[in-house]
Amino acid sequence: MALLFYLAALVFALGLAYRLAIYARTPAPLKIPTTPAPTTQRGVVWRMFREVVFFESLFKGNLWTWAFGMAFHLGLALETVRHLRYFFSSVPEWVTLVQPFGLYGGMLMVVGLGGLWGRRILVPRIRYISTPSDHLMLVLLLTIGFSGLTMKYLVRPDILAVKEFILGLLRFDVQPFPAGFPVFIHLSMVALLLLIFPFSKLLHAPGVFFSPTRNQVDDSREHRHIVAWATSMESEKPHG
Repeated sequence: MALLFYLAALVFALGLAYRLAIYARTPAPLKIPTTPAPTTQRGVVWRMFREVVFFESLFKGNLWTWAFGMAFHLGLALETVRHLRYFFSSVPEWVTLVQPFGLYGGMLMVVGLGGLWGRRILVPRIRYISTPSDHLMLVLLLTIGFSGLTMKYLVRPDILAVKEFILGLLRFDVQPFPAGFPVFIHLSMVALLLLIFPFSKLLHAPGVFFSPTRNQVDDSREHRHIVAWATSMESEKPHG
């Protein structure tokens, strides 16, 4: 299991860096911000903040999808912060303060994912464009959520053993894997998620920051938009 986590972390880090480098190098030859768009860079920052934190465009597009998506992401955020206690020998106070709220994060995750999966099954136009990978990704995330809730409310694992195992991974001092089938399922699915993340649609998380429809200033009337490769081509043209 330790080798699986080291492999997953390596693939996740290198794969994510590679994909982000591709995004960063991809030219945007046209000014295509979705209107109404901000006309200043400060406005773009504020727009991106609303989009990333509140899913503004999704809220305007489909309220039900927004509600389930917000439930999942809010639950995931709470659970992520709550799980930070396993990565510190001495848990910071702010992580301790989040623990009571994090208890509901798993429930929000499962409810949100269930709603998003139901949408892919029950809504004809969404069902038509859904691929097997879309369903498998939702199953993976739901398995992580359900196994986590199982360990919280049904089969309690040895929390100290889990923490020692994770801290051992961080220190390259591998400790015995904690006993229990739910722990095995939960950690295995997390490792699998890390492995496939850089190659899946989950890359929309960092990818939104590279979307020209969101990160461009609507100033095409004031400034001519020319990408770097087009500028070099213009300079290489023969004159006269």
